[in-house]
Amino acid sequence: MRNLTIRFAASAWLLLLGNVAVAETGQQAYTLDQAIELALSNNPELSIMQARIEQADAQLGQSLANFYPQIKTALSYQYSNNPAQAFSMLIAQRRLNLNGTDFNHPGYVEDFRPQVTASYSLFRGGQDYYSSQAAQLGIEASELEKSATRNHLVNNVTAAYYGELAAIAAHKVSQRSIEAVQNELEQSRVRFAAGSLLKSDVLSLEAQLAETREADLQAGNAIELAENMLKTLLGLSANEAFAINQTLEPPLPKTPGAFDDLLNQALASHPELQAAEKRVKIAEQQVSIAQAAHLPKADAYVSYGSDSKNLTYSSNRDNVSAGVVVELDIFSGFATQEKIKKAEHELTAAQEAARQTRLRIENQLKTAQLRLQEALSRVQVSAAGVTAADEALRLVNEQRQAGVVTVTRYLEAEVARDKAHTRQINARFDALRSEAELKQASGFWQ
Repeated sequence: MRNLTIRFAASAWLLLLGNVAVAETGQQAYTLDQAIELALSNNPELSIMQARIEQADAQLGQSLANFYPQIKTALSYQYSNNPAQAFSMLIAQRRLNLNGTDFNHPGYVEDFRPQVTASYSLFRGGQDYYSSQAAQLGIEASELEKSATRNHLVNNVTAAYYGELAAIAAHKVSQRSIEAVQNELEQSRVRFAAGSLLKSDVLSLEAQLAETREADLQAGNAIELAENMLKTLLGLSANEAFAINQTLEPPLPKTPGAFDDLLNQALASHPELQAAEKRVKIAEQQVSIAQAAHLPKADAYVSYGSDSKNLTYSSNRDNVSAGVVVELDIFSGFATQEKIKKAEHELTAAQEAARQTRLRIENQLKTAQLRLQEALSRVQVSAAGVTAADEALRLVNEQRQAGVVTVTRYLEAEVARDKAHTRQINARFDALRSEAELKQASGFWQ
């Protein structure tokens, strides 16, 4: 008897899901795995996260540029009768003539100077090193944040996919209910016309039919809403054709493991927590960068140029300058101290954000575990309820045909049967969605 009940429940479940794999002829019906694959390749949020990874990579390249010499070329032009500047330009051009020169009135002098300057940072208090380390950590954090986005996306697609399947199953229940009530109403009208049934029984059935049709409209709309949500997650427009595969019955998830084991798995692999920890390390590097401003800076440079009254080049007028510049900020109006304070506060915020992320993950994990356990228990209870409700409706139908029970009792049995099937549908898909939430909370999808 028990095996017969299990086979009956399985057959009823397949009937609810339907036996067609496509909504329209020739249209592809997506399985859950295919829908997830499409979302991972087409969802714009992942493209945004990839752009942020590339942005962080460019930031690293910008930080590493400080370890290379900087080379610049320039062309300057001066025109002056200022004695100091004019004689300086004449000397640089190798054209100074002391005979007959009025040093107070040298006249206007033109000077063209093309030059190439190379500089190299010898020491900046470790700021370049800390900046490169922070940039490298930024790439790693961006990659982890993309993994976290992927983790969220797969969970959302799974939940939306099962949500549409649940809506389709509920719609089939309402359609079956309409057919049953419609048949009973037609028979009751015949019996009323023959004078063997009260008018109130016919009116009760008409009211029940109207209520059932209203529920059917709501169930049909729920399918459209679920499909639209799923399209958005897949990166499809509302007008694009899309259908899910209704022929494959998703297996029930297994009972979740112990919470401590799930927590250890989440702490070891959850991308959000790892990204938060990377942000803490980035903030630590920013503190070091700010503190390094107290140390001296040393730069070496070399400049090669030529001065002339026109742009004609001559090696007789070229010149080379080289040197080292050492700087130390004695007083910056407390700007350095304030930068350090700001970096320290940002570090504190990053540490608290990491702690908050851990607490949130622990809560999500525990909640998902409890929901999955509850849903699996509800599946077992609802299966027995469906068997009892179906049998009760069958007996009431027989009694109704024999005229033993009233239409009110029939309506009660019909409503009880529909509610039992609805509870079974909800319990099953709640278990599947809870399993997806548990996987997300443990960082399963990366």
